[in-house]
Amino acid sequence: MKKLLLIALIVLSFQHIQAQEIYLQTGKNYTQYDYKSNTSSSPSLQAGSGNFYEIGYVMTLNNEKLKYAIGLGLNEYNAIGGNAVSSYSWNTQYLGVQNTFSIAFVKKRGFEASANGGLGISTLIYGKQNINGEYLNLSSQKEFSGLWIAPNLGLKASYNVDNDIYLSLGYAYSKSFNLSNSTDEKLSFNNSQFQFGVHFMFR
Repeated sequence: MKKLLLIALIVLSFQHIQAQEIYLQTGKNYTQYDYKSNTSSSPSLQAGSGNFYEIGYVMTLNNEKLKYAIGLGLNEYNAIGGNAVSSYSWNTQYLGVQNTFSIAFVKKRGFEASANGGLGISTLIYGKQNINGEYLNLSSQKEFSGLWIAPNLGLKASYNVDNDIYLSLGYAYSKSFNLSNSTDEKLSFNNSQFQFGVHFMFR
C-alpha cells in the first residue's frame, strides 16, 4: 500500500499542470474463478471478495461527453473452494494499468451518468493458496502469474459536491485472461467491481 501511495504522489506531481481531472477510486471486488484442467478433481469454486485501489488521469475528447481515462490500479481477486476431502482459498493481488473510454448519457446540474468500457493490463505481485492450512506461493504458478488482460464494461454516476470536487459511484464487470499461460490448467477471473471515487477537476 505504501508503494501505491508513493506512485500516486509521483503521478499527481507530473499531471498537476496539464490534467483536466485526477481521480482516486476504491471499492470491492467480488470474484468468481473460472478454472479448467484436464483432470476430474477440480474443486468446486465460490466467489470471494477483495479490495481495489486506483489513481488516474482523465482527458476530455472532442466534446464534454466523451472521455478517456488511464489509471494505475491494485486489485485483490480472491476465491474459496473445495471438494469432499479438502478446502481451498486463494488470495491474490494484481498491479496494472486500466484504460477506459466513457460517454455521458445524462449531464445536468452537477450530476453526470455515463457508460464506460475499457481494457486492463496487469500482473501478479502477491498470491497465496491455502489448502487445509498449508500455504503455497502462487508467484511460481503459471496459471496465476504472467501477463493478464481484462476487458470491462460498466456504469458510473458522479455529482459535484464542492466547486471542482466530484464524488462518484460505479459498477464494472470484467473477465480477466492470462496471455502467457501455456499449461493445461487454465484460469480466468469473472469480477464484479463496486466503485467509490473522488475526482478533482483542473481548468
